[in-house]
Amino acid sequence: MIEVSDAQARIYPAVRSMPAEWVPLGAALGRVLAADVGARRDQPPGAVSAMDGYAVRSADAGAPMRVIGEVAAGSPLTLALGKGEAARIFTGGLVPDGADAILIQENAEREGDIIQATEAVRPGMFIRPRGLDFAEGHVGLRAGRVLDARALGLAAIMGHGHLQVRVQPRIAILATGDELRMPGETPLAHQITSSNSVVLAGMLRAWGASPVDLGIAADDRDALGAALANAHGADMLVTTGGASVGDHDLVREVGGMAGLELDFWKVRMRPGKPLIFGRLGECPLLGLPGNPVSTIVCGIMFLRGAVRTCLGLDPSLPWTEVVVAHDLKENDGRRDFMRAFVKADGTVSVAARQDSSMLAVMTDADLLLERAPLDPPRKAGSRLRAIDLRAVLHAQV
Repeated sequence: MIEVSDAQARIYPAVRSMPAEWVPLGAALGRVLAADVGARRDQPPGAVSAMDGYAVRSADAGAPMRVIGEVAAGSPLTLALGKGEAARIFTGGLVPDGADAILIQENAEREGDIIQATEAVRPGMFIRPRGLDFAEGHVGLRAGRVLDARALGLAAIMGHGHLQVRVQPRIAILATGDELRMPGETPLAHQITSSNSVVLAGMLRAWGASPVDLGIAADDRDALGAALANAHGADMLVTTGGASVGDHDLVREVGGMAGLELDFWKVRMRPGKPLIFGRLGECPLLGLPGNPVSTIVCGIMFLRGAVRTCLGLDPSLPWTEVVVAHDLKENDGRRDFMRAFVKADGTVSVAARQDSSMLAVMTDADLLLERAPLDPPRKAGSRLRAIDLRAVLHAQV
C-alpha cells in the first residue's frame, strides 16, 4: 500500500495537459481560459456623462447658459460648446467638445432654452473620463482563470466574442457488477441501483470535465474486456467496483489481459483502500472501489486533482482547520476521512456510523475530517484538518 500523497503524486503527472480551443462567449461559462485576454479599445471609449443633466463649461456656470442641443447615449459626437453654451445630456452620452463638467438636472432650472445652475459646478464633475475602467491593451483576464459571469462580461466589453479555453478532458466512466441496475429500473431483491456513475458524472462536470458514461459491465471477463475497450480515445477511464480482492473483482485481472500497465494498487486510507491506477494503452485508468462513499472520497482525493491538472489548474485541495466537538479515539494505520457535520456553535461532530455504503450520511455531511495514520486520541476542542465538501463538489466557478 502507498500513502495518499504518493498516490496523488503518481496520478497527476500521468494525465495529459489539454490543448486549447475557441468557443463563443455563451459557451465559455466555467471553462478555463487558455490565453490572456486584452482590451481592444478604451473603456469608456470617450469621456461620457455619469448622470442625466447638462454638459457645461464650468467657468460659465455662474451665469445663465443657452442649451444648443442634446446628447443621448449612443449618439455620435457632433456638438461643441462655446462661451455661455450648454447641451442637454443623458447618462452615457459623449461629452461635447468644450464642456468640462455635467450640471445634473436636479441642480438646474430651465426656462425655454436657458438654464441656470442652482449649485456650484466644478471641472470634471460627473464626467467619466476616457479609459476610466481600462485602456486599450489592458490585460483584463489571465490564462488559467475559471470563467464566471463577471469574467464573461469583461471579455465582452473588452471587445471579444470568442475566447480560447482549455478543451474539457473526456473522462470515461464504467460501473461494474452483476448486482447493478440503471437508475429508473426496478431492482430485484438481490440487486441495487447504480449510483456511482451518476455521482462521478456530476463531479466531473462541476470540475470542468466531460463525462462519458460507458454503462454497466457484468462480472464477466469477456463483458468487462469489451467494456474497457470502449474507453478508447478517452483522456482517462474511471471504473467503479471490481477493485478489491474478491473472486468477482476483475478489473485488475481483465485490465492486465487488455494490456494494463499497473502503477499501484491499494492506498493506505479509509474509505478507498482498494484503489487501482495504471495505464491502458494511452489512457490512464483509475479504478475506484464500488461502495458509494469510497467512490466519492476517492473522486475528491484523486480524480479532482487529475482533472485540474489536465486543465492547468492547481490540483491541491482546499483544506481548512476545524475544532472537534467531542472526544475521538486513536486512529489505526490508515489515513481516515470521516464524514462530519458543522454544529450551530461552529464545532464539528463526526457521524456516529462511518460505513462506506451509507450515501445518505455522505450527502448530508459538511466535511471530510482527516485523521492521520496512528493519530492519537483527541479530546473535544482539538484542531484537525478537514475538507469542505461543498467547496470541492460545487462547480469550480
